Amino acid sequence: MSFRVRINDRPFEDEPRAGQCLRTYLRERGWFGVKKGCDAGDCGACTVHVDGEPVHSCLYPAVRAADRAVTTVEGLAAPDGELHPVQQRFLDAQGYQCGFCTAGFLMTTAALEAERGTAYDDGKLDDLPRAFKGNLCRCTGYRAIEDAVRGVQHTERPCAGKAVGRNVGAPAGPQVVTGTARYTFDVEVPGLLHMRLLRSPHPHARVVAIDTSAALRVPGVRAVLTHEDAPRTLYSSARHEHPTEDPDDTRVLDDVVRYVGQRVAAVVADSEQAAEEGCRRVEVSYEELPYVVDPEEAMRPGAPVIHAGKGPEARIARVGNNVAGEVHGEIGDVERGFAEADVIYEETFRTQRVQHASLETHGCVAYFEPKEDGSGERLTVRSSTQTPFLTRRALCALYGLAEDEVRVVAGRVGGGFGGKQEMLTEDVVTLAALKLRRPVKLEYTRAEQFHGATTRHPFTIGVKAGARADGTLTAVRMRVVANTGAYGNHGPAVMFHSVGESFAVYRAPHKKVDAYSVYTNVVPAGAFRGYGLGQVTFAVESVMDELARRLGMDPLVFREKNVIGPGEGMHSPIGEEEDLHIASYGLDQCLSVVRSAIAEDRSAEDAPEGWLVGQGTGLAMIATGPPGGHYADARVSLLPDGTYDIAVGTAEFGNGTTTVHQQITAGALNTTEDRLTVRQSDTDVVRHDTGAFGSAGTVVAGKAVLLAAGSLAERLRTLAARHTGVARHLCLLGPEAVDCAGRIVTLKELYEAARALGAAEELAADGHWGGSPRSVAFNAQWFRIAVDPDTGEIRILRSVHAADAGKVMNPMQCRGQVEGGVAQALGATLFEEVRVDARGEVSTAAFRRYRLPQYADVPRTEVHFSETRDAIGPLGAKSMSESPFNPVAPALANALRDATGLRFTELPVTRDRVWLALRRAAGEG
Repeated sequence: MSFRVRINDRPFEDEPRAGQCLRTYLRERGWFGVKKGCDAGDCGACTVHVDGEPVHSCLYPAVRAADRAVTTVEGLAAPDGELHPVQQRFLDAQGYQCGFCTAGFLMTTAALEAERGTAYDDGKLDDLPRAFKGNLCRCTGYRAIEDAVRGVQHTERPCAGKAVGRNVGAPAGPQVVTGTARYTFDVEVPGLLHMRLLRSPHPHARVVAIDTSAALRVPGVRAVLTHEDAPRTLYSSARHEHPTEDPDDTRVLDDVVRYVGQRVAAVVADSEQAAEEGCRRVEVSYEELPYVVDPEEAMRPGAPVIHAGKGPEARIARVGNNVAGEVHGEIGDVERGFAEADVIYEETFRTQRVQHASLETHGCVAYFEPKEDGSGERLTVRSSTQTPFLTRRALCALYGLAEDEVRVVAGRVGGGFGGKQEMLTEDVVTLAALKLRRPVKLEYTRAEQFHGATTRHPFTIGVKAGARADGTLTAVRMRVVANTGAYGNHGPAVMFHSVGESFAVYRAPHKKVDAYSVYTNVVPAGAFRGYGLGQVTFAVESVMDELARRLGMDPLVFREKNVIGPGEGMHSPIGEEEDLHIASYGLDQCLSVVRSAIAEDRSAEDAPEGWLVGQGTGLAMIATGPPGGHYADARVSLLPDGTYDIAVGTAEFGNGTTTVHQQITAGALNTTEDRLTVRQSDTDVVRHDTGAFGSAGTVVAGKAVLLAAGSLAERLRTLAARHTGVARHLCLLGPEAVDCAGRIVTLKELYEAARALGAAEELAADGHWGGSPRSVAFNAQWFRIAVDPDTGEIRILRSVHAADAGKVMNPMQCRGQVEGGVAQALGATLFEEVRVDARGEVSTAAFRRYRLPQYADVPRTEVHFSETRDAIGPLGAKSMSESPFNPVAPALANALRDATGLRFTELPVTRDRVWLALRRAAGEG
């Protein structure tokens, strides 16, 4: 067979493998802009042009590209490097966050623009919901993408010393829009082996025997690893600064499986196809064990014990009752408080499992490279992780390696949302690499993301609350049960955090909580945006709304009467957090935004005739960082060419921290962002960084960067004074030089002078921040909705979000974080659900069975920022990546209550549930 294809105007004659799709064919030839998001034609991240037509290359057989012209995102720009107009517009609007989906949107838009005015033009660009029905974005909320298509510019040009507070574009923007940003697997590693995992078909079983002989006979299979090859050390896949926050209940490969989908064996081969065939040939004998999937049943006497035999060293609260962690506390006397109440409301609320659905799946590649001192080799693990340093620490502990023997690096990460605050692949890949002394790669499929990664914790929240006739809260009591699944990674911490700020945001003299994190034989839960607060906030805010209605009060007035105010203590039954303070207060401004929106709103006029219309509000408070310490080191250096280098450990996955770190540094050094480079998310770069989670990228790592940049500025002024003999206070640092009372010393000259003076160490400065003390951020969400009583459809007529982010470092980026958080929360509120059957097996292991918000589903949210300046955060900033998620579900549920008169207590509020509830209320069901 003769095969020829032109890819980005270059000829290729390599014949595809039998059955090979175009996506893998292109990536194997170095066109890494073509992404794998689903391999099922659902997400559009792999979109390319074939003879000008956009196709999903994961579904397109490579052989069909014979004698055709294929264009990837790398081929859009002109030969001289000038960007395609669509690429330029996405850059100007910053129509991306993590950027993993961006090539798909670019290629779709470019193809539709090429059809403009031709016989093929069917008007899709004027109907973006239809144009983008085959493209998914998990980060942006789609507004930024729409602005990019429409040619709206948001980015501003650099201005020396005035970076903070401006819409500075992301430094990786040009690489994102040209497909040259390098994500985890966008590298070529010679001699690479591929790993696939054999997973358990049983919810609970003991592995009696494994026969690997047939698998090892498959051509290309190099090894089959089982529990006999794995260390017996117990650990947690969760990554925290303090490992004792999580139970040590996990093995790399275990001889007991505890959920359908748990890994049983790892097959390593020359190709993924050989590894998959090897998995099919492994024969496993199991002894099936009793299982339990309901957390209430799991706590009862006589229930199957999921982690039987584990001792106190595992830090499991009550092994025999399947309780991973628990907390109990009371302030005052809740029974007395209920006796003082004129109105009492009690209800049980339930939230579901939700998948992070980051478009880049979990995975890593491990390989060996020479040590810098030439004393041998060290292992490098390139991973899609939010925690490179904590992952290195865990790998060293697990395999008895010194830290200088392991390097962990994250490229650009294609979305996280908490899901990559885990070690899910690095442990088993490292096992294989150390055994074989060869490079090894493991990349999860989309199905594995659902049944082999983690989810948001499902919660059951029982709330009882009382208030006096004047609206004053008297008592709040909660019983919380969080289903942590088969393993306790993040389980106790999520449970603990869920009943912190959600309780403390309201004043009440009497509060009580009993909370449990419970093991079951289902896919493990883990860290997810909001870290438990979203689940409990749904319940608390629904209860506050219902109390107000039963008292005949405006729910907004009721909240204003009972929320904590500036300078007040934050009281929760789980105890006081001494380092947590209200260092700035913008909740009053947030609620004022909602009040104004209600007063001037006319969106009800847009509701179809006969539909039910309602409005609702929710609010939330969140600490601006995790408790117990969250550490970051940074170093800022002057380079020989007069530009600066920023070294920081935190990872970039669309959170925008890289941009903010540049802005902070540019302000401190009175320079422009284009004179700064950033090295990050690499254990070689700085001493330590806890990781990009808990909204710490700005308030922790950013503070370390500020301290380093400020220190370097002082050092450079001192050096200039020494070099010129001019008084230090007369030496003014500028973008490219120091003005020493009229004598201009370029930064290049200053660098050379420092070395001549023997003061080279003064050309760099370090900064460190330990994440304490901490402040709090506030958010409020308001919706006006319409409900079709005949179908249960919910239409959002208007969405308004108010955020107290302190000093907003980059309004464009911060707005994008809010919009993305609202969009993700709407998915969790309206339709997303990881369903499991009676055996705990996931039944929604594909995007087409698990509904993510598409372009057509997401309203345009109006974002308003409070005018506050925090006393703790860097330059007055606060965190704002997790918190926008938390008030969305209750605001929607409260609007639904207002429209229908019915209180919905279970998420998601799908249209069928709404329709059935309306029928029952009408006496028809």
